[in-house]
Amino acid sequence: MPELNPVVIERVAWDDERAVRLRAAMDEEMDARYASAWEDWDPAAAERALTAFAVDPADISATFLALVDGEPVGHAALRRLRGEWELKRVVTLPNHRGRGVSKRLIAAVEDTARAEGASRLILQTGDRQPEAVRLYEWLGYEPIPIYSPYEVIPMSLR
Repeated sequence: MPELNPVVIERVAWDDERAVRLRAAMDEEMDARYASAWEDWDPAAAERALTAFAVDPADISATFLALVDGEPVGHAALRRLRGEWELKRVVTLPNHRGRGVSKRLIAAVEDTARAEGASRLILQTGDRQPEAVRLYEWLGYEPIPIYSPYEVIPMSLR
């Protein structure tokens, strides 16, 4: 089996163009996965859900990219949310999954959260992301009640 090229984790600004592209790729994938879940929503409920997913860049404490041969293949961020620390926008491009990229990104976020005084790190995921749930469970994350602002999103998992 050929040796895999090393993954390099780089801290970047939230608005780094590579980070923006990776979040757009994540949005495209999630839009496809959840398309049928939104079909019967009334416009007001859909607007509340979209607002819940919105991220204010001022709340982002750190953004990380995973690079392979200088190319961005993964993204994760740390957000301050109502007195908590939240793991946000974890994504690895499909052709790089299964290589530990997300684990490395999450470790970078966890290290930063600890350094900033976090006593715990929370995250939100949905019912159409079983691979994300398996990863988080494997890393030791445990379900908690759905927290604000995600309580308006029925697909959110506790």
